[in-house]
Amino acid sequence: MNFISPRETLVKNMEYEVKKGVLRGKLKLVELKTKLKIKIAENAGFCFGVRRAVKLTEKTASKECKVYTLGPVIHNPQEVERLEKKGVKTLKDPKKVKSGSIILRTHGIPFSLYKKLEENKKIDVIDAACPFVKRAQDTVKRLSTDIKSKDKTIIVVGEKVHPEVIALVSYGNGKCVVVENVKAARKFKGGGDLNIVSQTTQTPENFNSIVKVLKKRYKTKVYNTICRATLDRQKVAEKLANNVDLMIVIGGKNSGNTTRLAQICSAKTKTYHIETADSVKEKWFKNIDSVGLTAGASTPDWIIKEIEVKIRELAAKVSS
Repeated sequence: MNFISPRETLVKNMEYEVKKGVLRGKLKLVELKTKLKIKIAENAGFCFGVRRAVKLTEKTASKECKVYTLGPVIHNPQEVERLEKKGVKTLKDPKKVKSGSIILRTHGIPFSLYKKLEENKKIDVIDAACPFVKRAQDTVKRLSTDIKSKDKTIIVVGEKVHPEVIALVSYGNGKCVVVENVKAARKFKGGGDLNIVSQTTQTPENFNSIVKVLKKRYKTKVYNTICRATLDRQKVAEKLANNVDLMIVIGGKNSGNTTRLAQICSAKTKTYHIETADSVKEKWFKNIDSVGLTAGASTPDWIIKEIEVKIRELAAKVSS
């Protein structure tokens, strides 16, 4: 993690940019006379899959005039709004698209819808699904068609209403059952052996707890499809939360992986889950010596930077 000097001077009257001019703003000269230490998790913000999806979307928008995504391409409202200003339209109903390019979101889409879009020769389908999500989909599809697994139920550990889980289930040929937590695992009743997979952004604790409960009653085979980057992010966030007075978790309220980061940090220290700098409150930093920042996999650098600047300004006021 990066340790940032609490007396760092912000540059006056300078336009600063993060990620190709996404963030632009004018900062006054501020000498931060405060003892507050700001510690930023080293892997906060965009993961590989999200960065890839955003680049694909920007590249397509620079070449095409009709560019659409089915649902938000990533779970960050502010970044989606930025992309919309570049001409990328977010749609719920693909039937409204007669021509142009459709970008498939990082979370994936149901298998039947994917096939229909591919069959439409007037639409250019660009698959921006995260490679780790694709791996999970391939695992579910293989388990649902494998002759050795034909009588096995596929347990998907995850959130029933999350787009990624909805897509995962669609690859299971009717063999999937979603289990969200230990309580649901205890209530589950099945008639045969189980294959168990996971939503890519689940916590290992929830996944392993559910597996433990199901193993007591069923013969199981476990496929851990949790994303490695998600695991690393969670571990770093937990370690950071153990060493600061306050944690701020940055990311969309609709982001599953960000919500789980907030849950992990909340178990260790006082934590706020916010989307933008406008949500930061001066009162948070009274009698606080250190604050940790982490961010979900869909949170762009420019939002993290804005929030960092806001914290410095407010902390300086508290100390003055």
